[in-house]
Amino acid sequence: MDDNTPEEGFSEFKNGQLGLWGVAQIAAGTGLAVYAMWVGILQPGFRKVPLKLQVPYIPASKLQVENVMALLKGRKGGFVDLGSGDGRIVLEAHRRGFAPAVGYELNPWLIRLSRFHAWKLGHHEKVSYRREDLWKVDLTKCKNVTVFLAPSVLSLLQEKLQAELPDDALVVAGRFPFPDWKPCRIEGQGVDRAWAYSMQAQRQKNFAKQSVAK
Repeated sequence: MDDNTPEEGFSEFKNGQLGLWGVAQIAAGTGLAVYAMWVGILQPGFRKVPLKLQVPYIPASKLQVENVMALLKGRKGGFVDLGSGDGRIVLEAHRRGFAPAVGYELNPWLIRLSRFHAWKLGHHEKVSYRREDLWKVDLTKCKNVTVFLAPSVLSLLQEKLQAELPDDALVVAGRFPFPDWKPCRIEGQGVDRAWAYSMQAQRQKNFAKQSVAK
């Protein structure tokens, strides 16, 4: 499903001078290494992105992924992760039966890392990772959407989601909630918390506000 074959992606990691896979393994265990990985390797992929829209790469924890999936339980169909990072949430969505499962990520290093993970687990033909600007992605047919993004990005993204998503769409945010939306469900505590938002309920709420204002 990807433009690059998994063998090509694996070759880039195996022969790359930076040894990104080894760095990634170390990063999984230390916060300092995650920061170093972001500054030295991953941040360059965002040099053309406005500062307030840049989101440092912080891998989702196992509990964060579980909380997101708990909020999506009982749903089916296509799945989209905006700012998919290393691709772990897309892979888990595929395991839970969502199809197609697609991740959109702007950083080329993270796209390669995601494809490598999918290839390693034998799911490279079942999931897709695309290097695209999330602001240009057509969301009109997306019904299951997840985001792990910074508050500065969420405040802008909510306008796009509300304008494009169908009424039966569910949006799940991890780490930070949407600033102006009311969640229909919340799962987890602290940094592992996830918030679910019904687009139909959100539109009804906005319509009621507009009616009162008139």
